Amino acid sequence: MDKIRKHLGIAIGTVIGLAAGFLYWKEIGCTSGSCPITSSPVNSSIYGAVMGGLGASIFKK
Repeated sequence: MDKIRKHLGIAIGTVIGLAAGFLYWKEIGCTSGSCPITSSPVNSSIYGAVMGGLGASIFKK
């Protein structure tokens, strides 16, 4: 149970980043297809998840 609590913040940040990456692709994304990250929903979502996890890990003690 302690391991779950230890990494819960990072998991939540990853899920929020995943959703944010997908929403960024859907609302703003690159329409021409020349942008390597924002032209694909998968790439945008993975990038958002990584950034969300890294951002949440800043607050880990």
